[in-house]
Amino acid sequence: MKMVAPWTRFYSNSCCLCCHVRTGTILLGVWYLVINAVVLLVLLSALADPDQYHFSSSELGGDFEFMDDANMCIAIAISLLMILICAMATYGAYKQRAAWIIPFFCYQIFDFALNTLVAVTVLVYPNSIQEYIRQLPPNFPYRDDIMSVNPTCLVLIILLFISIILTFKGYLISCVWNCYRYINGRNSSDVLVYVTSNDTTVLLPPCDDPAVNGAAKEPPPPYVSA
Repeated sequence: MKMVAPWTRFYSNSCCLCCHVRTGTILLGVWYLVINAVVLLVLLSALADPDQYHFSSSELGGDFEFMDDANMCIAIAISLLMILICAMATYGAYKQRAAWIIPFFCYQIFDFALNTLVAVTVLVYPNSIQEYIRQLPPNFPYRDDIMSVNPTCLVLIILLFISIILTFKGYLISCVWNCYRYINGRNSSDVLVYVTSNDTTVLLPPCDDPAVNGAAKEPPPPYVSA
């Protein structure tokens, strides 16, 4: 017979580098927070000095304008939203508030779905890679070298690369999800599961239950001498 808390049964509390999932989620949130802060600074500097990051249509090999004011404002808004989501996840993991982690977890699911869609597109339409490479500017680094690679080998390399990324992203999703479940379990740790030898489980009431404490704290009846 043993006492088992429900949040320690079906998932691991440790993640990469043998640290706790709560610590891993905090580090992951800080990492995303730093990346998006750097991206925001680059976008703001580009908005303040457009000539520094300006690319003409001839340089891009197309007939469209690259990163105009509308696109810059959209990118800045997305960066601000990501900073807010990452800050909420970091704060929620640090203060053990599970609801604050949900937006970051939803972002991870959305990002994983987009990468999966890219992998399916490459698998279903392998010729789209060659067409995309042809649309790149002529001065794009290693453009000619990539074009000279066998199309089948190029598809296999890209699929392998995307598979590694998806595996890593899936592991990070499981880390955040386990942290969410761990915090939920800690917040509801008043109820324990009592496992007996005949595979039956009994829910024990919390220690501060009035029914339990009332019976335990009720004074005994007065002693009456015969």
